[in-house]
Amino acid sequence: MASLFKLRLRDITPRGLYPRSVLMVVLPVVLLLTAVTYIFYDSHWRHTSRKLSQTISSEIQFMVMLRHQYPDQFALLSDEARIAMQLEVEVLPDTQLPTEQKQLFFTALDEILSRELDVSLEAPFWFDLSGYSEKVEIQVQDGPDVLRFFAERDRTFSTTGHIFIVWVIGATGILVALALGFLRNQVRSILRLTEAAKAFGRGRDTYPYRPSGATEIRDAAKAVLDMRTRLTTFADERTEMLAGISHDLRTPLTRLKLQLAMMEQTEDIKSARGDLAEMAAMLDEYLAFASGSEGEQPVEFRLDDLVEEVVGALGNKSDIRASEPITLIARKSLMRRAVSNLISNAQGFATKVEIHVIKGPHMAELIVDDDGPGIPEDQREEAFKPFRRLDVSRNQNVPGTGLGLSLARDTARQHGGDIRLEDSPLGGLRVRLRLPI
Repeated sequence: MASLFKLRLRDITPRGLYPRSVLMVVLPVVLLLTAVTYIFYDSHWRHTSRKLSQTISSEIQFMVMLRHQYPDQFALLSDEARIAMQLEVEVLPDTQLPTEQKQLFFTALDEILSRELDVSLEAPFWFDLSGYSEKVEIQVQDGPDVLRFFAERDRTFSTTGHIFIVWVIGATGILVALALGFLRNQVRSILRLTEAAKAFGRGRDTYPYRPSGATEIRDAAKAVLDMRTRLTTFADERTEMLAGISHDLRTPLTRLKLQLAMMEQTEDIKSARGDLAEMAAMLDEYLAFASGSEGEQPVEFRLDDLVEEVVGALGNKSDIRASEPITLIARKSLMRRAVSNLISNAQGFATKVEIHVIKGPHMAELIVDDDGPGIPEDQREEAFKPFRRLDVSRNQNVPGTGLGLSLARDTARQHGGDIRLEDSPLGGLRVRLRLPI
């Protein structure tokens, strides 16, 4: 039960390298900016604005007190206040305070000034900070009259705090942009290496790729290129050896077939001729595979058209259903032989064959269903091994070399795909060939 509530970091973070890198750069910067802004607001800007509001509130309190003590000389004192304290004072006789309180969008200034005026004054007051003028209007009820004060905005609260925030945000934006640009270049090198590795895995040996990026990425790219070279060399040597052995064995096999044809046709001789025919078929399979893969480059073709060509060439009718045109880049002759092996196997063991060509978001699927005897689930992996012919009813009186499925899977994996065997809705075997689009 406790494991259900166990929260892992990877469950809430992005899975991609670039989003994770961006998060690692942006999140600390945002947290630092937030902390700096809060400290500046609480320790500097708010404190400075409070002191300025206290000063202007004390000056207003002082002027109200002077009006009470020197009512006849208040006009002269007001002129002196304008010069000495830069505080304009005007008496509005027989006037009441406005009923509507105007506020700034940023209400912290209203709260600071309102609190300081409330502490300094015992009379009702009203102020307006919402305008864009350089003056702040403050009105105080003094008996039946209203004293209206106009003070400089920068003497009422700090008006330069936003400049610091703008500079911090601007500098942070520049740093984040530079970091994102650097990360994008590094991630682009990794993505190009990934695409190159996928292309090499799909048999596209001529994919244009040049190592780039940081030293570690270049080293990884060189390792991939070296591995591709070794694998390609190994595959070429294996193909040449396979073709050479197959070609050299055809001559003695032909002599043996001629000698057996000239001998008396007993049951043993007939059995020997059958064995030789099977060996010749194996060699044909080897030669066809070697000639089909050696030197062939991937080309662009439509898988649905290829399936129709294969079915037409086999001479047997199968029900073909294609969802939509599917274009692949692969070695066409190898793919034709793989598709031919899958369909011919199904037609050889069943009376009804259905073929589905399906286009997915990333993979194309060729599904071959038959109503034959099928293959038990525990023996399906064995069916892909070379020369392995399962000892079940599916192989009774059916010619073959036991290489069809093995070569088909080898072809699929060379192109970044695979083949799976499943139960068919028709009662027999379903062969699912998946290839990257």
